[in-house]
Amino acid sequence: MSGPLAGLRILDLTTVQMGPWCTRTVADFGADVIKVEAPEGDSSRYTGVPRNRGMSGTFQHNARAKRSICMDLKQPEAKEALLRLATGVDALASNIRPQALKRLGLDYEGVKAVNPGIVYLNMVGFGSGGRYVGRPAYDDLIQAASGVAMLLERSSGQPRYIPMAAIDRIVGSEAANALLAGLLCKARTGVGQFIEVPMFETMVRFVLSEHMQGTTFDPPTSPAGYPRTLSRNRRPYATADGFLAVLPYNDGQWQRFFQAAGKGHLLDGDPRFADIGARTANIDDLYGMVEAELKHRSTAEWVELLQKNDIPCIQPHTLESLMDDPHLTDRKFFVFRDHPSEGRIRTMREPSVWSETEPRVGGFAPRLGQHTREVLGEVGYSAAEIDGLVAKGVVKTDGR
Repeated sequence: MSGPLAGLRILDLTTVQMGPWCTRTVADFGADVIKVEAPEGDSSRYTGVPRNRGMSGTFQHNARAKRSICMDLKQPEAKEALLRLATGVDALASNIRPQALKRLGLDYEGVKAVNPGIVYLNMVGFGSGGRYVGRPAYDDLIQAASGVAMLLERSSGQPRYIPMAAIDRIVGSEAANALLAGLLCKARTGVGQFIEVPMFETMVRFVLSEHMQGTTFDPPTSPAGYPRTLSRNRRPYATADGFLAVLPYNDGQWQRFFQAAGKGHLLDGDPRFADIGARTANIDDLYGMVEAELKHRSTAEWVELLQKNDIPCIQPHTLESLMDDPHLTDRKFFVFRDHPSEGRIRTMREPSVWSETEPRVGGFAPRLGQHTREVLGEVGYSAAEIDGLVAKGVVKTDGR
């Protein structure tokens, strides 16, 4: 093991996207993450078009560097094995509903009884104490509940979801921060604790920290909503032969943009664009002017002109072209490796740079139950005992 979290051991009872994103973060930084899977495996194993069933592209990225142990937690012997595993870990992470964990005896109190110093992270849809507690929650539902879908209606004319599981990854990242904070507290004080990270409340804070705006004050000084990011003209603009993302922001950049375009008079003396406050209040008009200007030159001409004048711009990527981006090539961001069972795969490096404890290039995603024998052996189960658990269907090993 290598990386800044080498030596930490995390018991991972997460599934789908949010939880696995959280635990993949700490696995990339070197923690030993033991992924506990039901007999059918994490559902994200089966999305997309894999080479082999149960090893999807999404799973390759979310489960890399983890070890998989497969057990049927409805059976008492599996619960006993899990609690034995819990005695030797620093933290447990789960996005199983709290009611289900309590029924299994795997809630915080149940696990704390065998490991009083554990950091126990539970990711939920809605925080305890509120009337929505216990409701099912998925990315799309939280996009709707936190206002994201209707923000897109204000900016595009139609309620929509962001075309990716963005909320799962945003909340999963917040959960990883909370988990690491809990582990740091334990390292300093020796005290473990229960941590709950709710999707809904996390996303409400994420959205409203930008869009609460004048309703921050009592009484309000303006309606909610940040006009610049809600502008219907905020998008990559068509050039004579393609598209370009352009973002003049401060006073100097706006002056240089219109002067470079030969239209300096459009800003001179116009109170709508005198400063950032006025520009924000009239952002639709301003962005509309940019859109009209960009149609008159090619993308290459604009890039040259804008970069010469130090005006922020970049060409939009498609999913396909993104994987050939020259900057990412320079960084050796994409890495091709030979997976033991899945053949040649493309993975991505940890983006951050470390001077002393550089995280390793993430390990491979495990096959279902690939490490069952290994992990149980580490907590004292003999080969014969493991064979007996396999025979009873309590655990599975490497897909069997």
